[in-house]
Amino acid sequence: MRCVSTSLRWGAKTGGRPFLAMLQGLCLMLPLGGCLLTDKPEPGLDIPQAYDRGPKNPELAEAALPPLDWWRGFRSRELTKIIEEARSANLDIAAAVARIVQADAQSRMAGAPLLPNVGLSGDAARSQASKTTGLGNGMPFDDKGFSVSNTLTASLTASYEIDFWGKNRSALRAAEQTAVASRYDREVVGLTTVVATANAYFQVLTAQDRLKAARENLESATRVLNLIQQRLNAGTASALDTAQQESLVNTQRAAIPPLEQTLTQNRNTLAVLMARSPESVRVRGGSLRSIAVPRVTPGLPSELLTQRPDIRKAEADLAAANANVENARAQFLPSITLTGEGGYQSSVLKILMRPESAFFNLAAGLTQPIFDGLKLQGNLDYQKGKQDELLQNYRKAVISGFADVETALNDIRQTALRERLQRDVVTSSRRAFDISEQRLREGTVDLVIVLQTQQALYQAQDALAQARLAHVQAVVSLYQALGGGWLPRPVETSDAW
Repeated sequence: MRCVSTSLRWGAKTGGRPFLAMLQGLCLMLPLGGCLLTDKPEPGLDIPQAYDRGPKNPELAEAALPPLDWWRGFRSRELTKIIEEARSANLDIAAAVARIVQADAQSRMAGAPLLPNVGLSGDAARSQASKTTGLGNGMPFDDKGFSVSNTLTASLTASYEIDFWGKNRSALRAAEQTAVASRYDREVVGLTTVVATANAYFQVLTAQDRLKAARENLESATRVLNLIQQRLNAGTASALDTAQQESLVNTQRAAIPPLEQTLTQNRNTLAVLMARSPESVRVRGGSLRSIAVPRVTPGLPSELLTQRPDIRKAEADLAAANANVENARAQFLPSITLTGEGGYQSSVLKILMRPESAFFNLAAGLTQPIFDGLKLQGNLDYQKGKQDELLQNYRKAVISGFADVETALNDIRQTALRERLQRDVVTSSRRAFDISEQRLREGTVDLVIVLQTQQALYQAQDALAQARLAHVQAVVSLYQALGGGWLPRPVETSDAW
C-alpha cells in the first residue's frame, strides 16, 4: 500500500502534525515512508482489517471515545483531586516542559544561519615606534622624538551564506521537528504520570480492602479459637485442634504487616507523583468497591492510534531524521558566502565621520569540499543509519499501539469475568464458613472442615480484592493505550479538504 500524497509539509502551522492522505482507514501509518522525498524508506505496515475498514456506526464510534478527563469516570472526588494535583506539580512533567524550552531554543539557533550575520565594531588604536627604527622612514615624530600613529575605526560588518541547496533549511526543519517531538514527549510523560497516579491510588484502596478483610478474618479465627478452647475445657476437643486453630490465627495476624507496608508504600508513591513530602499527604482512601468502573463501549474508530503521543513523537523524530539526511547530503555541495564591511577610518576623531574617511569592502566566497578524510560521508552514513533506526522505532510504536489496545480490551473482558466468578466464590465460601461455625457451636462438625472453610474464605476474599484491582487497572490501561482521551470531533465545514 503506497501513499497517494506527493508532498508533505512539516512546520509550526500544522503543529508538527501533517495533513496525511486518508487511504483505507488509518492515515498515520503510511505517508512517512514515501511522501517527504522519493528516497525515504516506506514503513510498509499492514493495517488490521478491524481498523482498516473503520467503524460501521459512526455515532456508536463517537460514543466509544473516552474524554480527556477520563479519570472522572471512576467517580471518585479524591482520585480526581490527586490526579489534577499530580498533573500540575509532578516533577517529571516539569522536567519535560524544561526540555521543550531547550528544544525551542535549539530550533531558534538552527534558524540563525538563514539570516544575515550583522555586527558593529569600533576600534581606537595608538601606536609608537622605536626612535631608532623610525628614523628616515617619513613617520611623524612627537616632542620626544618617537614616531606616533593614531587609528580610529567605526565599521558595520555583515555576512550571509546563500542556502542554494537547502542545507540550513533542512537543519531548521530537523530542529523544529525535534521541538515538536519534545511536546509529544511531554504528553507521554503526562499520560504516564496520570496512569501511575490512578494505579497507585487503586493500590491504596486495594490494600485497605485487603487489610479490612484480614482483620475481619482474624476476628473470625479468634472467635473460632475461643469456641475450640471452650470445647477443650469441656473435654470434647483435643490439644491438636487448638494448636491448629492457633496456627491459623497467627497466620492471619502475620498477614497484616505486609499489607500495611504495601499501603504505606503506595501512599508514598502518590506523594512523589504529587511532588510533596510523604508526611504532608493525606489519602483517605476507602474501598475499591466504591469506585465506579467506566463502561467500555465497542466501536472504536480507525483513527484511534493518532491520539497516542508516543506514536506522534516517533513520527516527529522520523521527520527530523529525514531533514538531517537532507542536511548531510547538502554538505557535499558548494557553499557560497557573501561578506561586506563598511564604515569610517581616520587618524583624527573630529574628521572620523566625514565622507572622505569612509571605506568599504565587499567579497563573495565559494567553498567546495574536496577531501576531508571521509568526514562528510561518515556523517551522511550516520544520519541514514539514524533515520533507519527511527523508522523501525516508528513501526514498533504503531504495532505496539495495536497490540496494547487489543491486550487492554481482552484484559477488561477477562478481568471482569474473573471478578464476577470470584465474587461467587466468596459468597459460597462465606456460606460454607457460616454453616461450619454454627455447627461447631452445636458440636456436630469435624474441626478439619471448619479449618478448611476458614482458609477457603480468607483466600477467596483476598483474591476478590486483587481481581477487582486487576479489572480497574485494565480499564486504565485501555485509556493509556488509546492515548489518554479524545477532544470533541471538530465540525467539518464545506471548504475542508
